[in-house]
Amino acid sequence: MTASEDEHPDLFWGLRGGGGNFGVVTSFRFRSHPVGEGGIVLGGPVLYDAADAAEVLRWYREVLPALPEEVSGWLGMLRVPSGPPFPEALWDRHVCGIVWCWTGPHDRGQEVLDELAAFGEPLLVGLHDMPFSALQSAFDALYPPGYQWYWKADFYDRITDEAVSTHVQHGTRLPSALSTMHLYPVDGAVARVAEDATAFPHRSGGWAGVIVGIDPDPANRDLITGWSRDYWEALRPSAAGGAYVNFLMEEGADRVKAAYRGNHDRLTRVKARYDPENTFRVNQNIPPATGETSR
Repeated sequence: MTASEDEHPDLFWGLRGGGGNFGVVTSFRFRSHPVGEGGIVLGGPVLYDAADAAEVLRWYREVLPALPEEVSGWLGMLRVPSGPPFPEALWDRHVCGIVWCWTGPHDRGQEVLDELAAFGEPLLVGLHDMPFSALQSAFDALYPPGYQWYWKADFYDRITDEAVSTHVQHGTRLPSALSTMHLYPVDGAVARVAEDATAFPHRSGGWAGVIVGIDPDPANRDLITGWSRDYWEALRPSAAGGAYVNFLMEEGADRVKAAYRGNHDRLTRVKARYDPENTFRVNQNIPPATGETSR
């Protein structure tokens, strides 16, 4: 069947956020818009020593909401990869980094990014022009299939002083070379869409946070899992509730429900109509509503 704003609109609504709970999408049409200049954006990482993490976090939480909408940046606690293009002197160093991206005209963007890179004493400024797709895939080679992964996530309305202290405590003690923490801004056009317009409801600003323990050796499973859980638990007092559903592991029905907030009940009704037997269940499952009549 075809789902659109005019055909099966309830299924169309559920697919945009509810994903594989409702079927297999074999093709789709989408509206595109220009990015950068001919698909070329300005961006890349700016890295700071882990000892400067508290200062960077406090600056980042204040400067980001005031920036032009054409620029965004996610913040991470990480260790510098041991290989090109990173300078050998920085390999495996614990850092606090921001990956910036400017999607508007380059003349104005260079000025904005130069001002951002002038903050503090960065160890590395890796800002340059590149295809948008190159920025999106810049870290793919670091994570080949088969590694051990453990995820914990939440949304955060604010980066509180207490959260800054927690990030310094746990984010500067990464248990393995690839383990990391990321904070992704939820702003711009995303925040101008009504919470119930799509299944994804977290549109009031703030950040989507994720803590990820990663290691190629199964023997380090407990190490990366324990670190991720401890870090996440320490941040819970500042959490806004719910998490980005793609960051969830097997955490139970309540966590899935929280991910969809007030949209969850409607999703269960859509599920009852299109998949009443819950055939599509190997996912962050949305069960069919009981008592609903499928048609």
